Amino acid sequence: MTPQKIIIDTDPGQDDAAAIMLALASPEIDVLGVTAVAGNVPLALTERNARIVTEICGRGDIAVYAGADKPLARKLVTAEHVHGKTGLDGVDLFDPGRPIEKKHAVDFIIETLRSEPAGTVTLCLLGPLTNIAMVIERAPDVVGRIKQIVLMGGGFFEGGNITPSAEFNIYVDPEAAKIVFGAGVPLTMMPLDVTHKVLTTKVRVERLRANGNRASVVMADMLEFFERFDEEKYGTDGGPLHDPTVIAWLLDPGMFAGRHCNVEIETGSELSLGATVVDWWKVTGRPENAFVARDVDADRFFDLLIERLGRL
Repeated sequence: MTPQKIIIDTDPGQDDAAAIMLALASPEIDVLGVTAVAGNVPLALTERNARIVTEICGRGDIAVYAGADKPLARKLVTAEHVHGKTGLDGVDLFDPGRPIEKKHAVDFIIETLRSEPAGTVTLCLLGPLTNIAMVIERAPDVVGRIKQIVLMGGGFFEGGNITPSAEFNIYVDPEAAKIVFGAGVPLTMMPLDVTHKVLTTKVRVERLRANGNRASVVMADMLEFFERFDEEKYGTDGGPLHDPTVIAWLLDPGMFAGRHCNVEIETGSELSLGATVVDWWKVTGRPENAFVARDVDADRFFDLLIERLGRL
């Protein structure tokens, strides 16, 4: 089978790092490049973190491009309170050997979509959607060339995690999210309703650590830091592991359940800014624009993640 071509757009983040590792460990996936966006921490850290993670995976050949350093129309909101000052707290970091690419992330995405055969490149979005909104606005000719967009973002039945009604990735740049959800590209959404079901329990983290290879041990250390915030917040054994659900969907969509819905992004209300309004019960008559996942086989997810990271 020909590997799926993807671009990972990300703001690492420990869970972003897990998603990058899962993609790089999977022969079914061909990572054409990694693009960084400001989100969990500022851009100078997210692009560095992306390069660090690829090198931990033994894939220093993967090019990393820096993109937007702020949202389209708002001040940047970050999440050091969750991820730590570096974004990858929990392990000793190092200066990556490969420099950041000189080309802007948005230009890389546009040029890649134009050069690859139409309908062959999937965009995997793990952070705020600023870079992709800029692609859509700057180069509308490439929109129809995108195979699909798979993103981690939003929530409905679970509410929000940065405000009562908004998930972080969407809240940081709701205007960008509105552009992406309105672009007409086939879109799959991994909301908090799914990610809150894949918990990094102590047993799962120790299984990962038992792989013994560098990537698995580093990720186990990261997760032991990352999960502290959510364990206290939710009172659970372990925290949600959000972003790898995007890659897991590409590898094994049968572990997920959901339905096609209309999803609209709230950009006007101070109270519910960044909310993803999901017409789950199809009461509005608005056209479907996203497949919204709602459930996942968590054991199957972690079996996949742990096995694959053990290959790195």
